[in-house]
Amino acid sequence: QVQLVESGGGLVQAGGSLRLSCAASAASGMIFSIRTMGWYRQAPGKQRVLVAAVTSTGNTNYADSVKGRFTISRDNAKNTVCLQMNSLKPEDTAVYVCNAEGVYYSGLYYPTDYWGQGTQVTVSS
Repeated sequence: QVQLVESGGGLVQAGGSLRLSCAASAASGMIFSIRTMGWYRQAPGKQRVLVAAVTSTGNTNYADSVKGRFTISRDNAKNTVCLQMNSLKPEDTAVYVCNAEGVYYSGLYYPTDYWGQGTQVTVSS
């Protein structure tokens, strides 16, 4: 079982920046790695959508709405992923949720999705 813990949300004015962090952990002594880590967001009344994702080899994928403003990065050794959000807009307001897709453990691959609890990002105009 992998747990994801997010941090870094908050309230910021339009044009400002925030940095979200997410750390994956598992049972004591469990050595694992994650294929893809990413961030999704869900605004009130809307579906959860992908914001950005990064594979263990460094390939990234961004939603068109955040390209050029957000940067995703990860530390494979620590199983952490960060989302640097610049030039924030009111429409970026949402709950941001960390995702881990695919876990390698003891030589086996488990195609399982894990989700964090989410962190609120509010951008005021």
